Amino acid sequence: MHGFILSQQWKDIQGQLVLSFWLSTDHGPQYLQFPQQESVCFCAQNQSDRLPALCGMRTEALPLKHFNGEPITAIYCKTYQLHVELRRYCEQQAITLWKSDIRPTHRFLMERFIHGSLEFKGTENPSHTWIKPQIQPSQYQPNLKVVSVDIETSMPTKEQKEKLYSIGFVSQWLDGKGQKRTEKRVYMLGHKEDVTPGWLILFKNVRELLVAANSYIQTLDPDVIIGWNVINFDFTVLQRVYKEHGIPFHWCRDTTEVNIRQGQNNLNFVDIPGRVIVDGIDALRNATYSFESFSLEFVSQALLGTGKKLEGHKGAMSDRGKAISDLFEQDKIALAKYNANDCQLVLDIFEHTQILQYLIQRSFLTGHLLDRVGGSVAAFEYLYLPKLHRAGYIAPNIGEGLGEFKAPGGFVMDSKPGLYNDVLVLDFKSLYPSIIQTFKIDPMGLIEGLNAQQNNQQEQTISGFHDAYFHRQQHFLPDIISQLWAERDEAKKQKNAATSQAIKIIMNSFYGVLGSNGCRFFDARLASSITERGHEIIQRSGQWIEQQGFQVIYGDTDSVFVSLHTGNKKIDANLSMKSAQNIGRELQTGLNQYWHTQLRHEHNITSQLEIEFESHYQKFLMPTIRGSELGSKKRYAGLTQHDQLIFKGLEAVRSDWTSLAKEVQTELYSRIFHNQSYKHYLLAIIEELHSGKRDQQLIYKKRIRKPLNTYVKNIPPQIQAAKLASALYSRANLHNPYENGGWIEYIITKQGPVAIECLQDSTFTIDYEHYIEKQIAPVVDSILYFMGERFSDLINPQRDIFS
Repeated sequence: MHGFILSQQWKDIQGQLVLSFWLSTDHGPQYLQFPQQESVCFCAQNQSDRLPALCGMRTEALPLKHFNGEPITAIYCKTYQLHVELRRYCEQQAITLWKSDIRPTHRFLMERFIHGSLEFKGTENPSHTWIKPQIQPSQYQPNLKVVSVDIETSMPTKEQKEKLYSIGFVSQWLDGKGQKRTEKRVYMLGHKEDVTPGWLILFKNVRELLVAANSYIQTLDPDVIIGWNVINFDFTVLQRVYKEHGIPFHWCRDTTEVNIRQGQNNLNFVDIPGRVIVDGIDALRNATYSFESFSLEFVSQALLGTGKKLEGHKGAMSDRGKAISDLFEQDKIALAKYNANDCQLVLDIFEHTQILQYLIQRSFLTGHLLDRVGGSVAAFEYLYLPKLHRAGYIAPNIGEGLGEFKAPGGFVMDSKPGLYNDVLVLDFKSLYPSIIQTFKIDPMGLIEGLNAQQNNQQEQTISGFHDAYFHRQQHFLPDIISQLWAERDEAKKQKNAATSQAIKIIMNSFYGVLGSNGCRFFDARLASSITERGHEIIQRSGQWIEQQGFQVIYGDTDSVFVSLHTGNKKIDANLSMKSAQNIGRELQTGLNQYWHTQLRHEHNITSQLEIEFESHYQKFLMPTIRGSELGSKKRYAGLTQHDQLIFKGLEAVRSDWTSLAKEVQTELYSRIFHNQSYKHYLLAIIEELHSGKRDQQLIYKKRIRKPLNTYVKNIPPQIQAAKLASALYSRANLHNPYENGGWIEYIITKQGPVAIECLQDSTFTIDYEHYIEKQIAPVVDSILYFMGERFSDLINPQRDIFS
């Protein structure tokens, strides 16, 4: 039988370490249990005689060595508690243990090269339980039953936490015939005799509702529970309410209760054996989605073109909370529809983005469970450690690598500011992975390379930076990248976007992992040999391009920007789009050949570097640093060959600028790039601003990162607005949403910054001059500067009208 791993746990039972795994299979959920396991760690052989004599612990000298060359001894503990006691003793006695932090379930799976799915056989016990079956890797693709969960509550007050009104469930799965099935339920407090649609069930008290929710989850039996901020809000509230009413939170597949625990960085994690909880926000962020706001309303509007159904209540949080409470009292069916719609929106977002498929493919690549947040370091170790062991090494601990200097980041060239025609962008395809692959950069390869260098076997090494040398044959990471690259090319051929994206993120994470001091393989020589090689490649590529007669106006990590009309080579000012693109392809071919020849000559290696002609900008702006004549970095705008307006790092794509500034910049740049008039447009904007027609576009949105009471001196505008709003919430006896941080929306008035929920007070007057000076003028002058004009000169006659 084949199954996909949903959850994994370990615990000591009757003096044994027991590992357990819940799987999703074509024959329903299956439970695999492995008793009599041992927790493993290592120490140097010359320290093994200092280990304590603990009952249930054994040691064995193995033919393995540490990166420093020391032979090692393996230590096996019958229980995890014994492992913890050993670790505590060794810390007190200054005995170094290696790999004592690896979870038993992770070690068990990674050493068997099991990622995502496994094949198992043995004897099935009652209730789909398998004790110590034989297992091996599998590529089984699961058909997961998913339920989207959302709760509705009252707004919390200073004296009282949220009251639970309802729990919504919308589920989706494929039946035995491959047909998509859905089911909707809303459980809500109310009078049972009220007439309701069949999917809405009312309960006279919270206890009955909670018991019914337990029963429904067990009957529905989903593999995956999804939601929006589902762990930090929905499940956190549910756990509290279940506990307050003395009812077990029985949503697991076994007899245990749901457990929420706090991990590193104040992140909450849910233990729910047999199922997995996937938060939509975390999943999209992991797949590198980026939004101005990760609210369900904003993301659903951005992706689906539709949003939450609470008509007539689009104001502040307190207004929406009041609207929900009003609906609960006056129109339960409307509230139930709103509740179910939120569940459906999350399902639709998951389907639109194929995010669950992405997480499944990530699991096949890294061994991560579906709910894993981040985990680049863990993914690298999962792939690397088993290979390292078979090569005769154990991994070092965190902090043992060379860290005497800091590796530089990506190369960013000083830009040449200006307004250009015909700019080409040449981009190195996955530059850092291709550097790793080409120069054989690898943790074990560094150790073997240094040893070869010391033994006068220079022909076996490739030089890095800061006296680093890498072995030409003894390495793993370059081969891992080659395999991933081939799999990504195949995924692209099959139009499998989820797999392609998962592989891209994993490959691009390798540099960050090797450069992170939170990784056990961190060594500054590794990261520097990647980034400093990247610096060299971008700089030499720019020099080669300029030798061809073109000007390089900017370079950033893995890209070079080439102006076709400002170099030594004479190019027709009315160059056709086809001719410009032909030049781009010629530069691409020439530069790839250049690197192939140079690397063979200088290092006797085959270049895996691949530069691509990526874009042709018909018009391109490289701005100056505000208030300076120096060129900026990581900020530009351009009009592509497809007539698409692109902004990078400018106000139009930054969340801390108002929508008015974004609109003005987008429209103004478009007009200038298309050689259209723009002065009357700007004057009209100023007139509409003063007449109040643009008030809805003046909202700032900023994040409060610390509790309000910690801001004492140099109080920024968003904190001033939040402190003013605190009085409003206090008078209404409502919980202050800004008290411990969060996002706030505010407007600048002549009386100072004011949160939008406070604007009903007619004493506040919007400071339009602030928006002209701080929002409109900067984005306008950033491009008018290159046309010999200034915004202030343009509007001065107009401003007299309003004086």
